[in-house]
Amino acid sequence: MDNNVARGLKEDFPILKSCTYLDSAATTQKPRQVIDAMSRFYSSQYANIHRGVYKLSQEATMLYEDAHTEVADFIGSEQDEVIFTRNTTESINLLSYTLHEILPKRKEIVLTELEHHSNLVPWQQFAKRHGMKLRFIPLKKNFTLDYGAAEKLISRNTALIAVNHVSNVFGTINDVERLVSLAASKGALSVVDGAQAVPHKRVDVKKLGCDFYAFSGHKMLGPTGIGVLYGKRELLGKMPPFLTGGDMIRSVSFDSAEWNDLPMKFEAGTPHIAGAVGLAEAIRYLQKIGMDEILSWERTLLKAALKQLKGRKGVFIYSPGTEKSSGILSFNLQGVHSHDVASILDERGVCIRAGHHCAMPLMSKLGITGTSRASFYLYNTLEDVKRLVSGIEHAQEVFA
Repeated sequence: MDNNVARGLKEDFPILKSCTYLDSAATTQKPRQVIDAMSRFYSSQYANIHRGVYKLSQEATMLYEDAHTEVADFIGSEQDEVIFTRNTTESINLLSYTLHEILPKRKEIVLTELEHHSNLVPWQQFAKRHGMKLRFIPLKKNFTLDYGAAEKLISRNTALIAVNHVSNVFGTINDVERLVSLAASKGALSVVDGAQAVPHKRVDVKKLGCDFYAFSGHKMLGPTGIGVLYGKRELLGKMPPFLTGGDMIRSVSFDSAEWNDLPMKFEAGTPHIAGAVGLAEAIRYLQKIGMDEILSWERTLLKAALKQLKGRKGVFIYSPGTEKSSGILSFNLQGVHSHDVASILDERGVCIRAGHHCAMPLMSKLGITGTSRASFYLYNTLEDVKRLVSGIEHAQEVFA
């Protein structure tokens, strides 16, 4: 993938004609192919699923089930190990309300100092409910995890590790395979927050060996309101359902109910059918490009930005470097609030994120209130990087 290919891909995204969008870590823009697939579903294929014997309902059901298969193939799992949720947050909350029945009877949960609130707060609440303690793998000065410390923290006292695959603040790609293996060797279960990984790099959950893996559709060109939880079949089978009601039951009497097969056991009620259709189309779009190509291009853009900004007076960069990162660039300007930087860039049509990025404990550790964050994706070009750098230079001039 090169700049000409990225320029061509940008043409698939109608909204990108009006702005330079560098906030894909928050949510991605949608290609026309995904928009059209969802519009087509609503205009000519829509019906409820699993309930109708008529053709339209059966075809809608097939589209929904095909989406499970599309996701499973994309992450290397079995179809019945893919549960559709609303987003990564709901996927992790599902686990935080159902894992208590299968967790080893131990007292500690191990996370990292890099966690997004969505992979921290649910476990804080879980620990309070079950009398457990949270422990944290520390961050090193180079913005990578301290794996030596992890080997000491993950022990026979550990019931569960819950770690992010890629940091939403620094773009750091964590060695989750190593952490998962360490947890397994101690008899602990593993949860991986893959919200920032699946959209950007090849992910094989079987190779990782994790017990559970969560991610969102809207961060990978899909619609909002559709998320994924992967879980090992043997574990999902032992867990109680998160929500109860229609579609997740096999049979119901006046005083009892029998749960349905996986994944329906965890998909109560009418799901986001159109969202599943859109997610499947987004995956097909990504696969045509290739995940290795996408990550390589993001790193090319990040490298170009770092080259122009590193060493520039008054610019503080928070990055582990291109080889250990996805396409995320967090930075601060001396004497300028991150929100002011974002506002100046917005005046030039450049969209970036500013603030704590739902990682307040991490910001506290760094001794800052937040950062400005530019996040690159497959539809960004070297011209976008140039506009970003120019905007940063302008912000420095404004606040000089």
